[in-house]
Amino acid sequence: MAYKAKVIAGLLSATCVFSIIALILSAVNVKPATVGLSPQYGLVFDAGSTHTALYVYQWPADKENGTGVVSQVESCIVNGSGISSYADNPAGAGASLKPCLDKAMTIIPAQQQRETPTYLGATAGMRLLREQNSTKAEQVFAEVSKAIREYPVDFRGAQILSGNEEGAFGWITVNYLLETLIKYSFTGKWTHPPVEIVVGALDLGGASTQITFLPGTTIDDKNTSAFLRLYGTNYSVYTHSYLCYGQKEVLKRLLASLHQDSLYAQHVSHPCYPKGYQENITIAELYDSPCVPIPSMLSPAQILTVTGTGNPAACRTAILKLFNFTCGANRTCGFDGVYQPPVRGQFFAFSAFYYNLHFLNLTEDQSLSSVNDTLWKFCSRNWMTLQKDFPTRNRIHLRDSCAASSYVLTLLLQGYKFDNKTWLNIHFRKQVSNVDVGWTLGYMLNLTNMIPSEMPQRVVLLPESKWISATVILAVLFVLIFCLIAAICCWKDSSGYESL
Repeated sequence: MAYKAKVIAGLLSATCVFSIIALILSAVNVKPATVGLSPQYGLVFDAGSTHTALYVYQWPADKENGTGVVSQVESCIVNGSGISSYADNPAGAGASLKPCLDKAMTIIPAQQQRETPTYLGATAGMRLLREQNSTKAEQVFAEVSKAIREYPVDFRGAQILSGNEEGAFGWITVNYLLETLIKYSFTGKWTHPPVEIVVGALDLGGASTQITFLPGTTIDDKNTSAFLRLYGTNYSVYTHSYLCYGQKEVLKRLLASLHQDSLYAQHVSHPCYPKGYQENITIAELYDSPCVPIPSMLSPAQILTVTGTGNPAACRTAILKLFNFTCGANRTCGFDGVYQPPVRGQFFAFSAFYYNLHFLNLTEDQSLSSVNDTLWKFCSRNWMTLQKDFPTRNRIHLRDSCAASSYVLTLLLQGYKFDNKTWLNIHFRKQVSNVDVGWTLGYMLNLTNMIPSEMPQRVVLLPESKWISATVILAVLFVLIFCLIAAICCWKDSSGYESL
């Protein structure tokens, strides 16, 4: 009798222990980590003014709207110029995309291709073409859409982004990758990092430039604000895009301004070009953009001779003339009369901001005085020694390096109003977490609803081994309960419930 009592007592104790474990498991929203499922993919074309690039993104199939889980597995630069350059040959725009699409199809498994969301977003180059000739812009879009639909992907359309959208999506990309919007803690909870660590975004393309940041004050001009609700938190960001202030268009405007200052002479001295450089261009080649309208008195066939003088002081003076720094009464502004609150917090500068200063080895958080000294020396060099020192550098890029880098400094300091102190808050980066920084990732995250407007629920993902252990515990619990019931029945047969 004593032996049977001990057996039943042991079964009762074990049942209680396993019941407590089961209760703990049931109290938490437990979910097994998916093992063996193929990752999902997304494709985004960045149809910029100077070139087009295709980005291939990948994320786990069991993604729970988390952060930092999207990775970039490939980027492909499309041969040729941006799609806006195919205004007179729309079919060529579509054909230009195919080599990169072919490459993407070798990366994405065939069985997943039809489920791969694919987007094409065009920026300032197509915005300018639409202003110039909307019919030609529509024809280019029709051809690129036709080309993408020839592939077995889930094509969700092509569109022209507004300047504010381009800025906001770049801001989302940077902060998503840095995990400054939301972070998944080791306790299995979603937490909001302090808003002070959210960073601003500085983007410089071929035809436009964007600045986006949290100002910490009320934004006076609603045309320069974007309201975003991400992970249950509201963000009112300042954002503005300056059309015709992208690098490609600014360099054209600079040469046109020098031509105008020379009273439209046939010979133009260029202080930002290296001393000893010379080239001939036609009026039609220079004045070929809505940002650089051709004067009526000039003949498109006229030839200009442009000679570099390598004068850094005159170069900066010429660049300053491209801006209008006049602000209205009682108003803070960046330039061209556009409202801008004072810059605040840390900033990530990418695209041409990064490429220009990286060429001069100035992306390692150097002081402003060091950047100025390096650029001054570079802009004073002659064309022959530059070609010897940089034999593999593209000739046009080498010619433009002084002008482009000088423009970057002018834009950041006089345009966006950074100073000696806040300069150190600018971080020039190409990538974050091995993902190229730009608007494309933020664009895809938005259109695929991978960033929820509300805070995700607490989800504990158990690795496969722990999920199996939990299943075994529950199975053992059921066996113990069965054994306990059987033992009680046996006890009843021999001595009744009273003894128990």
